[in-house]
Amino acid sequence: MSIATRTGDAGFTGLMYNRRVSKCHPRVESYGSVDELNAALGLARAQATTPFLRDNLLLIQHELVIAMGELATGVDDLERYVKDGFKLVTPEMTARLDELVAVIEAQQISFKGWATPGANLSAAALDVARTTARRAERRVVALHEAGQLRNPEIIIFLNRLSDLLWLMARWAETHAGLVA
Repeated sequence: MSIATRTGDAGFTGLMYNRRVSKCHPRVESYGSVDELNAALGLARAQATTPFLRDNLLLIQHELVIAMGELATGVDDLERYVKDGFKLVTPEMTARLDELVAVIEAQQISFKGWATPGANLSAAALDVARTTARRAERRVVALHEAGQLRNPEIIIFLNRLSDLLWLMARWAETHAGLVA
């Protein structure tokens, strides 16, 4: 089977459980933005110079796959999705991000006011991921405002993740001996 199925040639794509929607549907925009975020985190992980960053970014990437699956499922199919054994974004996932925020904030990181991205490759990649997280958050909020999101924890998770990514970028700069 080829990856080029041609089923999207008319501008429609498939959700979980064979539902078809426009490629510009708010649901597609939301999980597509989270997919972009996952790719940005992959770049940040590839640029990371420490196991602390690499390991935590990989775990976050796995959690984003959970978010993408949930977002790619219509509200009418979400119960079936859970019954089929798929996971949803949980407050525990957000709490883990909160714990990482606390760990980094407890360390001596350097920054003055708002940071300018680009002090080093690792921090720059994290800042790109942060801005991508903010866009994904906006897309999920739009889905929520359209009445198409049952689990608002995804919004909280993405909000916290963008905060964490900002801190990780400053942490990467500090550990490289740079001041943002």
